[in-house]
Amino acid sequence: MQQLLADVTPLGAFSAEQKEYLEGFLGGVAQRAHLPFVGVTADGKLTSNPGGAGPNLAAEETFYSTKVADLCKEERWKYEENPLDAWDRMMAHAEKEQFPDAENTYRFKFFGLFYVAPAQNAFMLRCRLPAGILTSVQAHGMAEIATDWGGGYLDITTRANLQVREIAPRHLLDVLGKIQDLGISSRGAGADNVRNITASPASGIDPVELYDCRLLARGLNHYLLNHRELFGLPRKFNVAFDGGGSISALADTNDIGFVAVRVSNAEGIEPGVYFRTQLAGISGHKQFARDAGILVKPNDCIAVAAAMTRVFAENGDRTNRKKARLKYLIDCWGIEKFLEETEKRLAFPLTRLSLEKCELPRTPLRHGHVGVYRQIQKGKNYVGVAIPVGRMKAKQLHRLAELAQLYGSGELRLTVFQNLIIPDISDAFVETVKRTLVRMGFHHEPNSITSGMVACTGSMGCKYAATNTKGHAQKIALHLQGRVQVEQPINIHLTGCPHSCAQHYIGDIGLLGTKVNPNGESVEGYHVVLGGGFGADQAVGREVFSGIAFPEIPPLLERILRVYEERRESGESFSAFTRRHDIKTLQEIFSS
Repeated sequence: MQQLLADVTPLGAFSAEQKEYLEGFLGGVAQRAHLPFVGVTADGKLTSNPGGAGPNLAAEETFYSTKVADLCKEERWKYEENPLDAWDRMMAHAEKEQFPDAENTYRFKFFGLFYVAPAQNAFMLRCRLPAGILTSVQAHGMAEIATDWGGGYLDITTRANLQVREIAPRHLLDVLGKIQDLGISSRGAGADNVRNITASPASGIDPVELYDCRLLARGLNHYLLNHRELFGLPRKFNVAFDGGGSISALADTNDIGFVAVRVSNAEGIEPGVYFRTQLAGISGHKQFARDAGILVKPNDCIAVAAAMTRVFAENGDRTNRKKARLKYLIDCWGIEKFLEETEKRLAFPLTRLSLEKCELPRTPLRHGHVGVYRQIQKGKNYVGVAIPVGRMKAKQLHRLAELAQLYGSGELRLTVFQNLIIPDISDAFVETVKRTLVRMGFHHEPNSITSGMVACTGSMGCKYAATNTKGHAQKIALHLQGRVQVEQPINIHLTGCPHSCAQHYIGDIGLLGTKVNPNGESVEGYHVVLGGGFGADQAVGREVFSGIAFPEIPPLLERILRVYEERRESGESFSAFTRRHDIKTLQEIFSS
């Protein structure tokens, strides 16, 4: 040990305290390097010979290669008991009509059940609906859950999913049993799991799409549900499939985004449709997914997604929740090492090909998720329905399911924009469906302000939110409609906290909830972000106004949209208009 210290050549002499520290540190290193070995041979006998005897049972225990002592709280809970084994815990809470403590609150999320106190002293149910598709029978069933055991309403999420709120503890197993009877699962719908698999909502009916992604989303969903070891990742994980059609799937905001492209003239590659893979999107951290430089055959997508998920599960940070998303693993490794680790888990090599050699799909329609559009099937149409901030009453969902059954194919498709599509409507019934939607309180006009209004749950249902986003979004829409006419579709995203569930950084106008003190009293307010976009219009919005009390927000947005309409160039989008001005100029022209 003294020799090791003697070999060190410091800039200055070590103090006695520094020498003592180094001796202790190097002594610890030496001790770990010579830990005694105790293993078990193939015939079950103990041995001190490391050769062929498995792991060292005398070594410190680890969980996914992380020392148990270093695990964060949530990872320790996983280590102590797999959260998928929580059924008996939920049964006990239901029988006692008891709300959970912090540990059980976390565990129940693995079954899609969220205890959302103090916002609501109740549970919220979230499902898994791959590609956002549900049948009319399933829609009726979800509406019945909301009526019988919830608050009588449902929310469409930004992952093309459904949530039911205000569920009492005594009904925990009732709702889980009901959705299973409907052929729906909620496993992994929350906590540290692969969330709902999203896909282009017009898959299979869009005349311009390159690939129908429905089976890919379903296939990956079933793969995950049948592989227990893929539950309990370091943090949540998002996957999307974009078939290159008229409606964006927001693939570039996902941890893994598969985007369809066409290859016509690349050496050694058969012409056809493939998928580009984008990695590490996390819009709340102002980062879009980056192209990984690989080309994937459609039939290989699920294997590639599964391999990448396993790499993340085995190597993601389990000590620090703030650094546990895929972004941080790739920041540490780089994309190429991540791909190398992925290939080790695949029976085929990944094909490298530059993006420039691929033919990209057409740019999606702005607000193509709302309105009436021709399908590839002759004489059929799909109708995109604007659901204000994604919330509908149970009786409205019943009626939508009836419309789908009477005039369509009995199917509803949810979108990541918190709206839905009714497909397969014959030409003869389009006007009937449109009139019925209006009578229900919905609309189908793509240029309406509410068509692009997205809002997270907000403080009425989430403990993290600083503002009542859904209520405020509705007030903003009421204020703007009739006062402002916009020729170009506008996206307005309201999110209640920095988690950015409503992805405020990608909206034309993004509002981030906060508490402000204009007169010494804390009130709800927003930071205003302008000029965001996604896909071909990809950009992170810039914060132009900070800490604006909510009563000032509707007139401010009215002024912003009026100035835009007055000063924009012909055909210029809102995002393009704001991006050609610096922040100081925007503040001046929108404040005058």
